[in-house]
Amino acid sequence: MGKTDREEMSFLEHLEELRWHLVRSFLYIFVFAVLAFIFKNIVFDVILLGPGNPDFFTNQLLCGLASDFNLPALCINKEQLSLQNINMTGQFTTHLWISFLAGIIVAFPLIFWEFWRFIKPALYKEEVQHSRGAIFFASILFSIGILFAYYVISPLSVHFLGNYQVSDKVENIVNLGSYIGTVSSIILASGILFELPMFIYFMSKVGLVTADTLKKYRRHSVVVTLALAAIITPPDVISQILVCLPLILLYEAGIIIARGVERKKQKELARMG
Repeated sequence: MGKTDREEMSFLEHLEELRWHLVRSFLYIFVFAVLAFIFKNIVFDVILLGPGNPDFFTNQLLCGLASDFNLPALCINKEQLSLQNINMTGQFTTHLWISFLAGIIVAFPLIFWEFWRFIKPALYKEEVQHSRGAIFFASILFSIGILFAYYVISPLSVHFLGNYQVSDKVENIVNLGSYIGTVSSIILASGILFELPMFIYFMSKVGLVTADTLKKYRRHSVVVTLALAAIITPPDVISQILVCLPLILLYEAGIIIARGVERKKQKELARMG
């Protein structure tokens, strides 16, 4: 079966269509960014500053386990983390940046949908049918990655980095921009990394990777995963293991996905033959 009329479009028509998809994507981001800017109390007090609050779910859970099993080291963020702003425009620019970032995160499913609408006409009908759940699964994986970073990695990072001292004579006075930058980068990076199965899916669809290739470089992937975990987490073993395990599982899921794509290709070739 042939593809749609996308093949008959000129290069400039392709660019024009892409431009409108990008315009709509930026519009989605803008709308959600404005909402985030308006409801700053929720965005900052409840969400972003939450991991450093003793009442945060993860902090309460770990402190409860510390009490039950007599392991005081498990109890983290027992006191509210104190932040300071030392720049005249610091709080305002942070407010703008976080609003924009929140707009990207919330609008991600819609942005991916626009991307999907752009490439969909260039696919065969069979490919469209096999890929219909792409938006749903990409959004789910992105959300899981963000929630994992927010409830697991962020509290551990805040506790470790906020309380780490090279000397008792040096007091930690955490800057607002530093805290926000650390937490937001961890959350966004985790959301992107959890898209690994979708990335492998599309790479296998176009024939750039195979299940055998992924299996061959499985050991190399573990090394890369450890490196990524070291970048987005504090330098302690527990946090790095917590990040590595889901990434390794996602890589293994990617191998299964690539094998499934190859089987479908073989069935289609057999049918055509």
